[in-house]
Amino acid sequence: MKPVLYSFRRCPYAMRARMALRYAGCDVHIEEVSLKAKPPDMLERSPKGTVPVLILGDSVLEQSLDIMHWALAQNDPDDWLKITDGDARRQIQALIEENDHVFKTHLDRYKYFVRHPAHSQVHYRQQAEAFLKKLEDRLQQGDFLVGGHLTLVDTALAPFIRQFSAVEPEWFADSPYPKLRGWLQQFMESVLFKAVMAK
Repeated sequence: MKPVLYSFRRCPYAMRARMALRYAGCDVHIEEVSLKAKPPDMLERSPKGTVPVLILGDSVLEQSLDIMHWALAQNDPDDWLKITDGDARRQIQALIEENDHVFKTHLDRYKYFVRHPAHSQVHYRQQAEAFLKKLEDRLQQGDFLVGGHLTLVDTALAPFIRQFSAVEPEWFADSPYPKLRGWLQQFMESVLFKAVMAK
């Protein structure tokens, strides 16, 4: 049987998992999940109840980065993981960790600020901007976040920056991050992204 990926189209974690699987040419069945009525089969195999979840026979991958690494271990034609510089590998790991554990918290509070009335939406946006500034500075050196070509980190981070940009589109369009906007636009216009976002 094909591996099954439980996914939710707009979830940035699921998005990056779908992109890695498609890029690697992995033949998987994608099961779109309703977050209000999660499939019993998914909950049985992954009680945490969040997407993405990849079912590989008797094994289960419950984290998006694990799914990305599994896919790239099958096939990595454009060398997303081929980073021979140890410092560059550490930079990639640090950026992804900051995105997932710091920026994502600020992003959620910025997007759902009414649920977090301790501070204003502007306050949460400003907290998130520390990460945007870091990415903007990196993109002053080239078209990609680490090294001279697209790697795992670009694909892992772009869905979250896309989500941020959609909270206040007019503000983002005028924000002092032109390199980041160009990088995001390139990502959103890519064949790979459009393919995994097709309804």
